Amino acid sequence: MAANVTYRGPADLPDVIPVFPLPGALLLPRGQLPLNIFEPRYLAMIDDAFLSGHRLIGMVQPVPADENARRPALSAVGCVGRITQLAETGDGRYMLSLTGIARFRILEEMAATTAYRQCRADFEPFAADFEARAGEGEVDRDGLLKTLKEFLEVNSLEADWEGISSAPTETLVNALCMMSPWGIKEKQALLEAPDLKTRAALLVAVTEMALAKDKPASETQTLN
Repeated sequence: MAANVTYRGPADLPDVIPVFPLPGALLLPRGQLPLNIFEPRYLAMIDDAFLSGHRLIGMVQPVPADENARRPALSAVGCVGRITQLAETGDGRYMLSLTGIARFRILEEMAATTAYRQCRADFEPFAADFEARAGEGEVDRDGLLKTLKEFLEVNSLEADWEGISSAPTETLVNALCMMSPWGIKEKQALLEAPDLKTRAALLVAVTEMALAKDKPASETQTLN
């Protein structure tokens, strides 16, 4: 793979990008999203991304009502990532990793001749995404870890607490959001959160709501 590329702001990114609509797949700035590509139209998209020199793919969630359609309506906001790892399998698939760069708002979908979809993207509303670790000090990290611990215990899951404890707050928040088991609407809300503090608080709120539903009624009832 080629050397890393630094993106300092919206001007460093092209106006038109290929987009990959994938329900439940959340990419956030500096996050790592693994993808298994096998459909011919998306194999062509990866090939063209390399030929263009940009190696950029915009991840966009479909609108929930259209998620199973052949050509679903697209959510208004997505996140562009750069292909940073790529392996070709013996059966013609691509196994790759996208590293998130910045979110974008779709201005319009292009009348593309390619089998995959392309959109004109506006990165300006999310210029703060280019600043790594912005707003980390405002995140309630202790509250986030407390909720994570409870979620893991309820679901009998284990975690690398040493790695979690040493992870930068931005990395931790975004990784937990991307790995979360929540649906399209919840993940879209996490994506569109205006800042890291709000994203972390929203993740905690959604998780606590799910935990409350799982508790026996006797634990959630309030005595008069």
